[in-house]
Amino acid sequence: MDWNYLFTSFEGRISRQPFWIGAVLLWVINWVAAAILYGLFGEGFANILFTIVSLVLLYPSLAVGAKRWHDRDKSAWWLLIVLIPVVGALWYLIECGFLRGTEGENRYGPDPLA
Repeated sequence: MDWNYLFTSFEGRISRQPFWIGAVLLWVINWVAAAILYGLFGEGFANILFTIVSLVLLYPSLAVGAKRWHDRDKSAWWLLIVLIPVVGALWYLIECGFLRGTEGENRYGPDPLA
């Protein structure tokens, strides 16, 4: 797996497996960072540092999500659906995490499973 492509590029498509690997890895990094920061610094200063860590992890999260939306033959602008409370996150989870991508080539590139 090309980790650089997975976490830095907004171009192309990825299937469900790399999406889940990337999402879980970013989630684990986020929670480990939180545990370490809050354990070392307490609540006050750790809030600031944790916000910085979360903002740094935002870019790779968007890159993974954008490529997954591309596999569904949808624009990366669909990432904004998560801004709708509850329904948006559920929609994102179902569409990107569980539904199969477009079979064959689409406007975003070749089928990652081909």
